[in-house]
Amino acid sequence: MLGSRADAEDIVQDAYLRWHRTSTDEVRSAEAWLVTTVTRLCIDRLRAAQTERATYVGPWLPEPIVNEAAPPADASTELASSLSVAFLAVLERLAPEERAAFLLHEVFDSEYTEIAQILGKSEDACRQIVSRARKRVREDRPRVHVRETARKAVLEKFVNALMTQNKGELMQLLSADVTWTSDGGGKAKAARKVVRGNHHVSRFAIGVIGRFADRCELRFITVNGEVGLALYGDGHLVSVISVVTDGARILGVYSVLNPEKLTSVLQENS
Repeated sequence: MLGSRADAEDIVQDAYLRWHRTSTDEVRSAEAWLVTTVTRLCIDRLRAAQTERATYVGPWLPEPIVNEAAPPADASTELASSLSVAFLAVLERLAPEERAAFLLHEVFDSEYTEIAQILGKSEDACRQIVSRARKRVREDRPRVHVRETARKAVLEKFVNALMTQNKGELMQLLSADVTWTSDGGGKAKAARKVVRGNHHVSRFAIGVIGRFADRCELRFITVNGEVGLALYGDGHLVSVISVVTDGARILGVYSVLNPEKLTSVLQENS
């Protein structure tokens, strides 16, 4: 819902405290009470975040969840794909209630009667909200499922092209309308606008990474359940990178450089 581990932990703590202040006589279903409370708290947090992100420097991306291990065997499941940085970035375009209704129905299989009770709206209104959200998400989400072996093969070519500064190889790997989104948050040097098109992206990528290849290292990691990359410069973590691919070409690149979003990564891997 939130794309931030810290925010998620705050919501869980708040819901926990409210649970203990509530008389059990007033609760008919603990699960329904908790889902409703957490969802409404998340909606409130998202509304506040909209104001905060209006002044955010450059594009905002969700905090990456990273580990050094390979993706699990079931990484191809719908839940795993729903945790990807690309999917969470698409969800950012939805209004808070749209996002809640969409996730409750599409990811957690909640019935419209439940969603209506949680949001305080009619079932018909919730159906319309989910329908609109589904359409917007499908417009921006790749329709082709890609195995992790294919994703890694594409990333290996990507790393090789960058480290050898081979613009021709990189151009062949990037789709014509590829995008590169960088999140520095004003705390790390990053492009403040989305870079679009294979010519611009290839020039940007080689300019940022390729020419410093002798001081950089790109390591394969798992980012939100998918194979991704960690960029190290002089031994220090600089960025966590994930990609959208159709198995042959790269359709989008997401690079999180904001050090505040990399804190948990550094702690886990220290």
